Amino acid sequence: MDRRAFLTLTAMAALAGCSSKFKTYDGPEVTRVVVMKGQRMLYLLHHDQVLKAYRISLGYAPVGDKQIEGDGKTPEGRYYIDRRNPNSEFHLSIGISYPNEADIEEAKALGKKPGGDIFIHGRARKNRRRKGDWTAGCISVTDAEMEDIYAMVRDGTVIDIFP
Repeated sequence: MDRRAFLTLTAMAALAGCSSKFKTYDGPEVTRVVVMKGQRMLYLLHHDQVLKAYRISLGYAPVGDKQIEGDGKTPEGRYYIDRRNPNSEFHLSIGISYPNEADIEEAKALGKKPGGDIFIHGRARKNRRRKGDWTAGCISVTDAEMEDIYAMVRDGTVIDIFP
């Protein structure tokens, strides 16, 4: 075998051994995501059937609904998964459609901005050992769990976030 063929085969073998952060999912459709902030739980549902359940971390000020930018709270209410970031600084992330019109009006009445960029995301290396509620208002799971969620949840899926 020539050197070039050997290097090609070696590279292919190395890549085959690497695990990808992009998984595939062919199970029942996730029709709804439910977050119970008080219980620190996130549920992926197919209609009324729980497919998966995950322990979560929230914003650093977890009690109460997000009202303004920088308050450290995780929003409450009905939103939608509206985007995904495969190159997130937090491993992988899927976006939540916060703020909605009501959120914008509420912040405006307070003379403030509502904030944005609320995601479900992993932890990535620098946050891997963090405990408790630490995000700026997002919902955090482990990187391995985020890989599952990223594969299972589609854009447009309803997410209900409860106190």
